[in-house]
Order: sequence, then structure tokens, then C-alpha cells
Amino acid sequence: MRRYEYRRRLPHYQKTDVPLFITFRTSNFLILPDQARSLVLSHCLRDHENTIHLFAAIAMPDHVHLLLTPLRDNEGWIFELPKILRAIKGSSSRNINKLMTRTGPLWQDESFDHVLRSAESLQQKTEYIRQNPVRKGLVKRPEDYPWLWLAPE
Repeated sequence: MRRYEYRRRLPHYQKTDVPLFITFRTSNFLILPDQARSLVLSHCLRDHENTIHLFAAIAMPDHVHLLLTPLRDNEGWIFELPKILRAIKGSSSRNINKLMTRTGPLWQDESFDHVLRSAESLQQKTEYIRQNPVRKGLVKRPEDYPWLWLAPE
């Protein structure tokens, strides 16, 4: 059982087999058009059940929320959060920059991650993600927001 921590500007901790709530934002408050939000959501979903178990994901105009548990590789080692985020942010950045005919960093280097402590907080964070577009005034009902994905369970 490996637990690790790393530090950039914020401390980051990853515990084994525990869900994480993650937020990452666009650089310079860049607003993502609809097609770009579709791209980033598809990149988040691509690793579901490969390197992560995804509970919820949402691509907002200027940030992304993920609720996930990192999985284990064939040797039993947990997939590390920096590598998971690098894969999602790196590939989505290349595709979105191409789509928007722009260059340079798309995402802020730093992300916010929080280790969940109970099943109750998993439900609370899922509901927080669901209600995010409603709170921001983008839709009246969460199910009307096309860039929201919730696990069937």
C-alpha cells in the first residue's frame, strides 16, 4: 500500500483506495466554448475503469471538477494523481488548443484536490458537482447541462 505526497504551491496527498475531489482551472480565466467542453469531458471519461474509477465529472466554462478513485496497476500499485491529471490535462490541452487555433498553456499548473472521508461526503460532492451549472445560472436543472457525467451507480 503506497501513499505519497507532493507539493507545488499547494500540498497534495493521495491515500490508497480513497475517493478524491479534484478541480482544475483554465489559465487566464479562458472561457471554453461548447466543443472544447465536450473534448475535455471525453478526455476525463477515457481513463474511467483504466486508471481511475470516475464517480462524476463536469466541464464548466472555466474549470473542471472530477470525483474519482485512482485504480491499481497490474502489480498492485496505485496510479498516481500527478500522472492521471497530466494525461487528462495534457491531451485535452493539445486538442482544445488545436480546436481554438491557439497556443500556450490551457490549464493552470496547479489543481485543487481533496481526500474524501466518508460515503456521506461522496454523496455531498456528487451533488455539489451536479448543482454546479445550476448555481452558476447556466441551466435550471442539472440534467439539462450537457457536460455533466455521473456514474450509473
